[in-house]
Amino acid sequence: EPSDLDRAERLLGAVGPVVRVDEAAMDAVTAVSGSGPAYVFYMVEALLRAALALGLEPDDARRLVQATVEGSARLLEATGEDPAELRRRVTSPGGTTEAALRVLEERDVGAAFEAAVVAAHARARALAGGR
Repeated sequence: EPSDLDRAERLLGAVGPVVRVDEAAMDAVTAVSGSGPAYVFYMVEALLRAALALGLEPDDARRLVQATVEGSARLLEATGEDPAELRRRVTSPGGTTEAALRVLEERDVGAAFEAAVVAAHARARALAGGR
């Protein structure tokens, strides 16, 4: 007979992937996956603001940004490739993407995202009583 954990995994698996982790890792899961949609939406908001500032119509901007995020996620899943490799493949030397990524690197956006996840983890631990 299946365990309660197996039943829960089947139930939750109907709506998305299930990853079993030790309880000690739950605060990290919260920081990455629980808060993760907000990080993606934050990036989408920034892309939308930029698109509007560049003169795109709001409906067009939203459709383009949403399709970009969705397509990128699908490519990541379909290929199983390392995200850094996929980024390299879509970045032409001397091109527009390289120019944009240079700004993100100069402003250390990657480190800011990492620090944000660490802050979410610390808060999750505090809310859980420091487990």
